[in-house]
Amino acid sequence: MITTHQANQPQILVVDDEASNLQLLRHILQDQYRLLFAKDGPRALELARSEQPQLILLDVMMPGMTGYETCARLKADPVTASIPVIFVTALNDTDDEVIGFEAGAVDYITKPVSPPIVRARVRTHLSLVGVDELKKTRLEIVQRLGLAAEFKDNETGLHVIRMSHYSRILGLALGMTEAEAEDLLHAAPMHDVGKIGIPDNILRKPGPLDAEEWKVMQSHASIGGDIIGRHPHGMLAMAYDVAVTHHEKWDGSGYPNGLKGEEIPLVGRIVAIADVFDALTSARPYKEAWPVEKAVAHMQAQRDLHFEGRLVDIFFDQMPALLDIKERWAER
Repeated sequence: MITTHQANQPQILVVDDEASNLQLLRHILQDQYRLLFAKDGPRALELARSEQPQLILLDVMMPGMTGYETCARLKADPVTASIPVIFVTALNDTDDEVIGFEAGAVDYITKPVSPPIVRARVRTHLSLVGVDELKKTRLEIVQRLGLAAEFKDNETGLHVIRMSHYSRILGLALGMTEAEAEDLLHAAPMHDVGKIGIPDNILRKPGPLDAEEWKVMQSHASIGGDIIGRHPHGMLAMAYDVAVTHHEKWDGSGYPNGLKGEEIPLVGRIVAIADVFDALTSARPYKEAWPVEKAVAHMQAQRDLHFEGRLVDIFFDQMPALLDIKERWAER
């Protein structure tokens, strides 16, 4: 029976055809981790799929399926591809290590093993797994929060997908790194999260809003910032800027703070362009979809008024990629 303490321990799959090697690694690791054992590649693949261990320690020289082959199969299977593999082997030539890394391993421990080295390497790679899982969990929470906002609004989830990809395309064209553009892709869906706080009778009103209702509607930008909160860096910091500033205008006539020009964070300027382009070219209950040419003409007319002119030009330079996204995520 597994105790609560054991259930909270990371699980490691140890693979080696020699029982003495399995026993040695059991002795080194059993006090801190839950261990699974396999004596060959096929059994290792089976356990990796069914048990989803956090880490695999894998011998190379095994009869039948070698460790290299086993690792390659693990990495080719979407179910097990993200599980880190450390080779534990008597092979210690540089060429052997290169083959191991090319097969998808994250580290290489040579036999005879040193217990402190094994524990240190295992601890290091499990900590990296924890960081990755934390990032995935945070991203899922952000996506769920964006989905909650969509349930409140008349706009579809496809709008959010399209404008997020448009934002990423513009970010890359402006020189963002792949990591920064990926953060923007995930931050952009949070642009209207503040609509969670807008009463339904205003948010879903079929006709024009009166002055007081419009004032309430405008508050969704500040509410979005309150929901996301301030963060020192990373995707959530970007999401805050997007939520609060995507309705600001280059000439200072936007809301909620009347920011002007480069006072508006770059990500807010980017999302403003992506959001408006998709809104104009999509059908809504209150309007027909504009042809792309009409939307382009309108947005060009708003250069240095609503939008930063330089960004408008760069955005429309990416038109083939924009139209590909528009078609891929079209309303059916």
